Amino acid sequence: MIPIILLIILIIGLCLLLYMLREAFLNDVVRHELLFPDFPDSFGRISIFFISDIHKRTISEKVIQIAIGNADFVVVGGDLTERNVPLKKVRSNLMKLRQIGPVYFVWGNNDYEADLHQLHTVFQETDINVLDNSAVSLHSNHGEKIFLLGVDDVTLGRDRLELALDRTEANHFKILVSHSPDIIKKVGPKQNIRLILSGHTHGGQIRLFGFSPGEKGGIKRVQKTLLFISNGYGTTAIPLRLGAPTQCHLITVRKGTDTP
Repeated sequence: MIPIILLIILIIGLCLLLYMLREAFLNDVVRHELLFPDFPDSFGRISIFFISDIHKRTISEKVIQIAIGNADFVVVGGDLTERNVPLKKVRSNLMKLRQIGPVYFVWGNNDYEADLHQLHTVFQETDINVLDNSAVSLHSNHGEKIFLLGVDDVTLGRDRLELALDRTEANHFKILVSHSPDIIKKVGPKQNIRLILSGHTHGGQIRLFGFSPGEKGGIKRVQKTLLFISNGYGTTAIPLRLGAPTQCHLITVRKGTDTP
């Protein structure tokens, strides 16, 4: 007969395991409004659906339906896939995201575990814009510009921020996408990069008593730049989370007093 104390421990352990499993497969779309005093007037606002660290997950139709009609474009912040993820699943996830709007992608470290030739083919077939140490300009009806930059993975030493900046104009509003938030160490106030979108840390994925080697998702100001870190949508190694639930984001950027 199992002692009562052991039974209680087993029940608590099972409940914790189920809770961690639930946190790993949430489909929460978190809404944010980010304000910048130098955001170009004629844009009014832009809305971005941001998703990072998908890994092995299938993107929920619930998430897509929330984002459709509420985002101007999609940004995938790296780790779209990883080793042994079927290409069919990657293609399906991208086709879902294309329902929301144009899709921009930056490389994450785990993306390099996939067959890169096949992945590039999928990008071409699904009309995905790869920001590989490059930039694109977004234009308002009055001719003002915003630049969207993307760098290759920092953790693998493949990032070349200077190449992306070479495709921009000095005094324009800039949004930078980097899989790893460590890119902030290479960003200076003169570059006019006002917002960085990143993931990679999984929010620590499993935080014991609030602590983990990985930085929890959130927003912080570093000089003139807002650094946005997502907990990410998927998991790696084990499909469990604690204290860092999965998330994706609807981000509205507009003119206003600086977001603290």
